[in-house]
Amino acid sequence: MSQQTRYNRRFVLASRPHGEPVAENFRLETVEIPQPAVGQLLLRTLYLSLDPYMRGRMSDAPSYAAPVQIGQVMVGGTVSRVVSSQHPDFKTGDWVLGYEGWQEYALSDGQGLRNLGTKLNHPSRLLGVLGMPGFTAYMGLLDIGQPQAGETVVVAAASGAVGSVVGQIAKLKGCRVVGVAGGEEKCRYVVNELGFDACIDHRAPQFAAQLAAACPQGIDVYFENVGGVVFDAVIPLLNTKARIPVCGVIAQYNATELPAGPDRLPLLQSLILRKRIKMQGFIIFDDYAPRFGEFLQQMEEWVSQGKIKFREDIVDGLENAPQAFFGLLQGKNFGKLVIRVGNE
Repeated sequence: MSQQTRYNRRFVLASRPHGEPVAENFRLETVEIPQPAVGQLLLRTLYLSLDPYMRGRMSDAPSYAAPVQIGQVMVGGTVSRVVSSQHPDFKTGDWVLGYEGWQEYALSDGQGLRNLGTKLNHPSRLLGVLGMPGFTAYMGLLDIGQPQAGETVVVAAASGAVGSVVGQIAKLKGCRVVGVAGGEEKCRYVVNELGFDACIDHRAPQFAAQLAAACPQGIDVYFENVGGVVFDAVIPLLNTKARIPVCGVIAQYNATELPAGPDRLPLLQSLILRKRIKMQGFIIFDDYAPRFGEFLQQMEEWVSQGKIKFREDIVDGLENAPQAFFGLLQGKNFGKLVIRVGNE
């Protein structure tokens, strides 16, 4: 896992996937490390975040953000250190939180970077519980979901980087929290370690019935980041004035056509009207960037007090990023997936 000091390894998008991504969609390149000009700084990546949204950026279908172009470095959140700087706001040795993508070194003009100073404990947390996933959970639940004590909150992908934080915040707010996860091991973790009231395996043959039994008072808040069969099971359980924050639909990211079966749209439209349901999508930094400081202060406090627990799934080596990414889309990771690109 040692990093070169002369050459930069980087993964670029070689082709657009049709359905599930494959290794041939990526190309590992080796290029010379650039040198910063006036107003620039050179970053060495230590940690790279892998997240489901990256699948959407590999496609050229219309979306909220421009797609990665063929031959362009794959996008991704990073925690890096400044190797050299000709920028007045950054000095050699500073830790920075940025968006430099799947590469070992990056040249930056400072835009979009958050200077974290020269001392940083647990830097990988800035890509998980203290970063974009935690921020997504915090704002989506509290600003859109607005949970009230005694209400029932259901969380999809409950053992993941976002869902695990959503459920724990809901518990702090006095809610009954039911998670949905893939497999018995993840469900045990969600209940025994994270403190959810129940967790249902979406792979179980009687999943819909088990979810209904776990929510005897219906569902007041459903935090959506999966879609598919999970949402189908949730729909009939929604209470009047339920709230549904939507931050992702991972079950549909690899779809090449509409799902088989009946058209659910008329049912959903009728339900939204009759029960006055609020269903709102959000893009975390587009919609809430000015509130990141508020989130970080509160989440650091909760983590330090042991009120919010988290789990990291760290994979060593940039060369292993594609396979780790494929596993993420298949639900094989357990916790926040991070690539350790280099040693600190």
